[in-house]
Amino acid sequence: MSSRKGKLLIIDDDNKLVEAIELYLNRAGYDIVTAADGLQGMQQMYSQRPDLIILDVMMPTMDGWETCRRIREISDVPVIMLTARGQETDRVMGLKLGADDYVAKPFSLKELEARVGAVLRRTRLPPPAKGRILYADDELVIDSERLEVSREGERVQLTATEQRLLFYLAENAGRVLTNEQILEAVWGAEYVNEADYVKLYIWRLRQKIEEDSHQPRHILTERGIGYRFAKGR
Repeated sequence: MSSRKGKLLIIDDDNKLVEAIELYLNRAGYDIVTAADGLQGMQQMYSQRPDLIILDVMMPTMDGWETCRRIREISDVPVIMLTARGQETDRVMGLKLGADDYVAKPFSLKELEARVGAVLRRTRLPPPAKGRILYADDELVIDSERLEVSREGERVQLTATEQRLLFYLAENAGRVLTNEQILEAVWGAEYVNEADYVKLYIWRLRQKIEEDSHQPRHILTERGIGYRFAKGR
């Protein structure tokens, strides 16, 4: 059967949970591929080219943290992590490693389907239409037509969510954007209370585009309000 809404790769060693997720999401219109551990999951990612990966944290052989780290070294495929606990440290760890979203166990299958749909919508949205070069200086170039970002002549590898966030900030250069504005524009209305997402993704972008991420000159913090992308000089 050809892909309908998209192809999902589930990497989890809990057979019963995987069967339940596979059945539910298949009925919801997705084609499903599964793997029981991180190494098998990496192989499936290479061969199957999924549109999104659902990745459990606690697995034998290679856990979800290491699997996510390796995925991000070679691919920008969206990743939703399943954490056994709703602890803040797990969420922060997953988002810092490059996950696009997380769902804490126990969760409803309806909630997981909603998260999958939201992430796929976000990653499939067209680029901004405002000109070709959103920003350019002697160090950084943001090209919306080519969907490219380069720093000192070298292309910067960004995930779809990182790219949408950076393009949104650059498109509004000079304007102070609140966390709520950023969340609604980049993640969607259902994420407006997830301020940590903005904070962690800003941290990730600064690691990639700033010469000194601790003293950024492009993405500036407006304390108590949000963030501002500095206008080019």
